[in-house]
Amino acid sequence: MPMLKTQSTSLPNVNPKLIVSDQAKTNMGGCVSFYTAQLLLIFLAVSSSVVNCCPPSERAALLAFKAALHEPYLGIFNSWTGNDCCHNWYGVSCDQETHRVADINLRGESEDPIFQRAHRTGYMTGYISPAVCKLTRLSSFTLADWKGITGEIPRCISSIPFLRILDLIGNKLSGDIPPDIGRLHRLAVLNIADNNISGAIPPSIANLSSLMHLDLRNNRISGPIPGSVGRLRMMSRALLSRNQISGTIPSSISMIYRLADLDLSMNQISGMIPASLGKMAVLATLNLDFNKLSGPIPASLMNSGISNLNLSRNMLEGKIPDVFGPRSYFTAIDLAYNKLSGPIPRTLSAASYIGHLDFSHNYLCGRIPDGSPFDHLEASSFAYNKCLCGKPLRAC
Repeated sequence: MPMLKTQSTSLPNVNPKLIVSDQAKTNMGGCVSFYTAQLLLIFLAVSSSVVNCCPPSERAALLAFKAALHEPYLGIFNSWTGNDCCHNWYGVSCDQETHRVADINLRGESEDPIFQRAHRTGYMTGYISPAVCKLTRLSSFTLADWKGITGEIPRCISSIPFLRILDLIGNKLSGDIPPDIGRLHRLAVLNIADNNISGAIPPSIANLSSLMHLDLRNNRISGPIPGSVGRLRMMSRALLSRNQISGTIPSSISMIYRLADLDLSMNQISGMIPASLGKMAVLATLNLDFNKLSGPIPASLMNSGISNLNLSRNMLEGKIPDVFGPRSYFTAIDLAYNKLSGPIPRTLSAASYIGHLDFSHNYLCGRIPDGSPFDHLEASSFAYNKCLCGKPLRAC
């Protein structure tokens, strides 16, 4: 319990009957001192309980946030009663020192007993009230996988200075990404996947200097990837698949030295693949399939640290670079449905490991080399090419 500093030992609004004469005090001995001490303890207990409660303004903001939502099956808001939103309000956590609301964590898919008893996942309708922006000490805001929440992401969300996690995946949110999202300098996680978000990626996103995880998958986002995206030096995952993103792949992406997972698949991205992607230190997964990429495959991709490479269903042409070596370790490499020509690279046999491989639906020609890894690959890996032959296809 924090110490309460007081300016006076007198208590306001004390009952006059408690005021006694000096003679009475003498007769009563230590009783008055004991009784006064009791009153002081009660006063301190009441005062400290008020201090430990969340501020009335933040309780009001939470109730306004709740009023904009409707959750008919689980009753997760039934606990949002009483004056103290810092205790036993489902999904709400407060800072232990300031007693300000620090976290809202409401997931529609959870192993919480509420979900187990109901034998179902969550469903919620309504919209995100701008009242949530009044929680100025909010660090984490998760309202995920409720399937039916509509409306836009409140513009004021970018004015919450301490926000580190914004997770709104799995709803029906529409509108665009708040243009001033870059004001959230502490933001480490931005997850708005599986919604109906449209519009372009705002250039200010490059100002999110603490961003580590970016997930915009399965929306209706259009326009180009900002060329300044390379300023996101802390980012380890960038998942932008299943949108309508156009333009080229910014070469500045290769400046994100922590990036391990880049997924730009199922968009309308055109132009050539930057060779610098193959020189990134920790990039392990590169998915560029289902786009409009053209030109040759950079040789750097075949002898890099990338272990999961998918370049299928583009318009890539030229030969498959014959530069595989001991550093080439592919759990999966998919180059199907392109315009690649020439022979199967013989250096593939020098790779440390080749798991799944798909070179089908191209214009490759010549004899499939013998030995590993070709002896464990199926015919479907080489089907529908111009004139390939040898095991596992027909004899030459």
